[in-house]
Amino acid sequence: MGLKGVVLAGGTGSRLRPLTRVTNKHLLPVYDRPMVFYPLRMLAEAGITEIMVVTGGECAGEFIGLLGNGEEFGLERLAYAYQDGPGGIAEALGLTRDFVADDDVVVVLGDNLLERPIAGAVQRFREQDCGARVLLKQVPDPERFGVAELDDGRIVRIVEKPTEPRSDLAVTGIYMYDHSVFDIVDDLEPSARGELEITDVNTAFLARGELEHEVVEGWWTDAGTFESLFHAGQLVRDSRLGDAETGA
Repeated sequence: MGLKGVVLAGGTGSRLRPLTRVTNKHLLPVYDRPMVFYPLRMLAEAGITEIMVVTGGECAGEFIGLLGNGEEFGLERLAYAYQDGPGGIAEALGLTRDFVADDDVVVVLGDNLLERPIAGAVQRFREQDCGARVLLKQVPDPERFGVAELDDGRIVRIVEKPTEPRSDLAVTGIYMYDHSVFDIVDDLEPSARGELEITDVNTAFLARGELEHEVVEGWWTDAGTFESLFHAGQLVRDSRLGDAETGA
């Protein structure tokens, strides 16, 4: 079974207006590179050479001008899909069905950045018989995210943006699924905000007893708000300076 990558780079970027009035959020700079470069490199460094970018809005064509055929990232294939409207992360994932076909898939939200490679996690996912694997990270503000509650080292519940979190473990925007994920997406019902939620996908794998996890080492951040975008740039800059000092 093969493994493909998906970068979800749609959405309206409403929390970053007015910056996103004239461009897609994922084309904004994080330190010295466009935001979308980071998830693409994350997947490429994990050995995934076939990737689809899902985007939307009036600026979708700018991704092709920026990324081309993916040669800059060492990809064998870079494909594109268009999401018409804010239908949710799970809906966007559903658009990649024909691209992923019978392979498994690693999905990265386009505004997620990690300090360390995900190659080890991807390899452990490859070694699973089936199911899903999510990456968790301790955060000071779990109410912003889907929160995983653990018991005896296993996820027992995921709550989306809880007002009173029972855990500080956020589900990061990096998800690994076997190809049965598309059957799960087909069975989803829209949430109260009219979207197909990725938390419902993860909960479906949890109900099957097929949801594995690991906790991310090093820093993790999204870049979907002014504060987190600024913070992401600082983290990247500090990492580059640290690498230069150590010769890494």
